[in-house]
Amino acid sequence: MQAKAWITAFRPRTLPLALSCIGMGAFLAASMGAFQWDIFLLCASTTVLLQILSNLANDYGDTVNGADHHERIGPMRAVQSGIITKESMKKALVVFVILCLISGIWLLKVSLGGNLEAILVFFGLGVLSILAAMAYTVGRKPYGYLGMGDFSVLIFFGIVGVLGSLYLFTKSISWDHLLPAMSCGFFSMGVLNINNIRDIESDKKAGKFSLPVRIGRDKAIIYHWVLIISGLLSAIAFTIINYTSFLQLLFLITVPLFINNGLAVSRRSPKELDPFLKQMALSTLLFVVLFGIGILLG
Repeated sequence: MQAKAWITAFRPRTLPLALSCIGMGAFLAASMGAFQWDIFLLCASTTVLLQILSNLANDYGDTVNGADHHERIGPMRAVQSGIITKESMKKALVVFVILCLISGIWLLKVSLGGNLEAILVFFGLGVLSILAAMAYTVGRKPYGYLGMGDFSVLIFFGIVGVLGSLYLFTKSISWDHLLPAMSCGFFSMGVLNINNIRDIESDKKAGKFSLPVRIGRDKAIIYHWVLIISGLLSAIAFTIINYTSFLQLLFLITVPLFINNGLAVSRRSPKELDPFLKQMALSTLLFVVLFGIGILLG
């Protein structure tokens, strides 16, 4: 029972989204002939550990700050339900911070060797990632309660996640790589937006001023479509700039999935939105896989 509670608290359905940015960086590196399995596996390990850390911190922080309460629509959280105590969750947060540091430092050693300057830069980014994962809902003034979660997701699930992992493979990046990085960021923001639209009413009561709480459901739906369209247009722009074959457009197969998600967010009640978080995350991962296959075959 306890083991199942911890696995649930890890929120496995969010992990495909965490792997999407690493996958994008790896595919871009492979298209440049710079892919390495050891770097990829360590990137994936570090990212998954960071995502789990973020999920556990969110479980703890939202309970402490009152966002997880009996009127909340989403799945019951571990600390909120009492299955996992606050003390046990705090210990788990410490464990996962340590695991993130171990995996991250190992990754930097394998990828960057003795390049001390680069190691320090990426170590700093790693520490910022850990702090961002924790501070979203934990602390006196968690930034997730101020409506800044979307910006953080764009930075860490898009720009840092994709360009950072790409650099660890290739030791270089170019300006156009920002476009697929933005695609991952926009789609990841879409997942957060669905979550926040679902929780508008309960977040209001808890004083959590997410972007949908601030702008209202109708504008949050428009914002969701903007994120979907922006993610697709970023990928199309990258493809046009680097076009060699129609196979590079394979990712367009996912367009109906994103449209279906946008329609669901537009038409369904908050109680019906929860499955579409997972659908958006899996659609993003499939998008990355098809995008990657396309640039490799093209």
